[in-house]
Amino acid sequence: MKPLYVIGAALAVIAICAAAVLISRSVSGSPPVPAACPQRWDSDTIGGWVPAAADLDGAEESLVPGEPIEAMICAYPGSNTDPGGERLAGSRTLTGETKAMARDLGYLPVSTADHGFACTAMGGPMTNYLIRFAYPDGKALWVGSAEEVNSCARTTNGTTGSRSYVGPNITAAYRTGTWKPVQPDDPCKGRTTGRRGQDERMVPDKPISVLVCGEAASYDGRPPRLEHGGQVATTLAATLNSLDSVPSESGCHPIAGMDQGHFRLLFGYEDGPPADVQISMGCKPGIDNGLLQADIDDPVRDQVTRLAPLKDGGAVPGE
Repeated sequence: MKPLYVIGAALAVIAICAAAVLISRSVSGSPPVPAACPQRWDSDTIGGWVPAAADLDGAEESLVPGEPIEAMICAYPGSNTDPGGERLAGSRTLTGETKAMARDLGYLPVSTADHGFACTAMGGPMTNYLIRFAYPDGKALWVGSAEEVNSCARTTNGTTGSRSYVGPNITAAYRTGTWKPVQPDDPCKGRTTGRRGQDERMVPDKPISVLVCGEAASYDGRPPRLEHGGQVATTLAATLNSLDSVPSESGCHPIAGMDQGHFRLLFGYEDGPPADVQISMGCKPGIDNGLLQADIDDPVRDQVTRLAPLKDGGAVPGE
């Protein structure tokens, strides 16, 4: 029988070797093994929860900063009539689309303030999701979101959050193992996520185009639209950004006797999603990008009227 001190020395050597292996894996940048999904959704909110906020640079400005190398999606199905404590139903690790997913979620407009927003109140199914993004240095970041029958859920990384709804995209990624955002058939009618920076300016960055959408003649009709280039987009964005804005309350008050025309402005960019700005001519405040609102003044009214399409889809006279 070996002396105890010999066995202790052998164990110490094994521990040192194991530590050396762990250090070498971290230094070499090998992908870390993702942590297990929590067994329950530990909140009574729909989306908007993570097990812990990550201490990562840029987490206040972007839901997913940097360049993670792996994403694991954890699913917690339940009902929106009795939310809270949903059990883990399964997990899925993406197979090569992590950068695209991180990029798209990182472009969502965010705010550290807990803005309220209007939602319909239909009862039905919902699924909470946790996404664990793993980084080359061994760090990780959780993002919490949900798909819900009212299309209304907050997405958060524990430090900042977004009101943009991405539930169907996460569900598709969970089911297929790939990230391919659902695109609307008609940009003038489809849901958009907005663009990072819209919590500070009505139109962020440097747009290279603007699509002006009018109102369709019927619910199922195709809205008229007219697209303009970079110079027009830059001028219109500057006019909108010059207005005094306040946090959006997702609503406005009709002004008696005013034209109730409604327009949608989709500012395009070289990279990333469009900035979506809604214009309600006869409302106060009549300008809303989802995070900010502002009153319409004459320069905005004149520019939008001049750039708007005719009801038949053509340009206004003089364009």
